[in-house]
Amino acid sequence: MNADDSLQLAIQQSLQSIAEQMGDPIAPETAQHLYQEAIDLLNHLTYEPITLARVAGTLLVYQLQSIEPEEQEWLKSQIKEATEVEAVEELLESMSRESL
Repeated sequence: MNADDSLQLAIQQSLQSIAEQMGDPIAPETAQHLYQEAIDLLNHLTYEPITLARVAGTLLVYQLQSIEPEEQEWLKSQIKEATEVEAVEELLESMSRESL
């Protein structure tokens, strides 16, 4: 197993654990889909594994909390349009502050 595979497995297991803690378990296929979606959103940037995990986790929470599709699309477009990874991190930070 290479580093990418072990990272993917770790993030997918984390997503499943978070979903379980939220009382809404997800299938391994759903975790894999969220992981791949996060990679697709970030593929235009050079990012750290923690950023990938945070984006995947945010997608999971949006899915489990039935966030409006428009809001989900807004988030995805913000990530796709980011010109640097710091902008993605700032977006995720501001979102977590808003939810407190």
